[in-house]
Amino acid sequence: MDFIKGEVLYFNKPLNWTSFKLVALIRNRICRKLERKKLKVGHAGTLDPLATGVLILCTGKATKRIEEFQHQPKEYIATLKLGATTPSFDLETEIDQHYPYEHITQEQVEQTLKKQFIGEIEQTPPAFSAIKVGGKRAYDLARKGEKVKLKPRILAIDEIELLNYNLPEITIRVVCSKGTYIRALARDIGEALNSGAHLIGLERTRIGSVTLDQCKSPDDFLEWLDQYEIENNNI
Repeated sequence: MDFIKGEVLYFNKPLNWTSFKLVALIRNRICRKLERKKLKVGHAGTLDPLATGVLILCTGKATKRIEEFQHQPKEYIATLKLGATTPSFDLETEIDQHYPYEHITQEQVEQTLKKQFIGEIEQTPPAFSAIKVGGKRAYDLARKGEKVKLKPRILAIDEIELLNYNLPEITIRVVCSKGTYIRALARDIGEALNSGAHLIGLERTRIGSVTLDQCKSPDDFLEWLDQYEIENNNI
């Protein structure tokens, strides 16, 4: 491999890791291997710390391909808990309100997903997001208790289906465009079902044609890197 000329690496991001942590780790270890102080490494699409799954890293000159990967469709498996909401729309924050959910049937969920969440939809991003507001990250403001108002965005959902129905939890599969917040989708689905909902599990299973079974864990990659003989043109 030529990390300077550019490589595209596929990782399965671990739970509770930030995307930045994975990038920093891989950059550091490759630089150490190459005996270099600097190397461009970037990722193609942030995953929240509480999410796992496909994260594409690009090195060297291949970082020019990041935007290409970011615009490819992404597939997620998401587990939602109905009947309760949180300020962050996931497990980062505590439940702030409870709602009835016993009225929700499997058929109702399937019909709601099909009728309201396929094609172009309008979505307001979560306050707990990396979007900048007045030069500051929205999540920094939200974590300080400040009110954050973000503008709705138009995005595309190509596919959505119910995989498991076990109230108060449901599991769905989503194929969507860049800019889709699955946490916000959980919020919107809860509201559409006349209840509330928040995300309790998320795995990104595909970016474009890159699937989870093609991805390495950070430990596996580092073990491979330690044993790999670097060619002279990498130094």
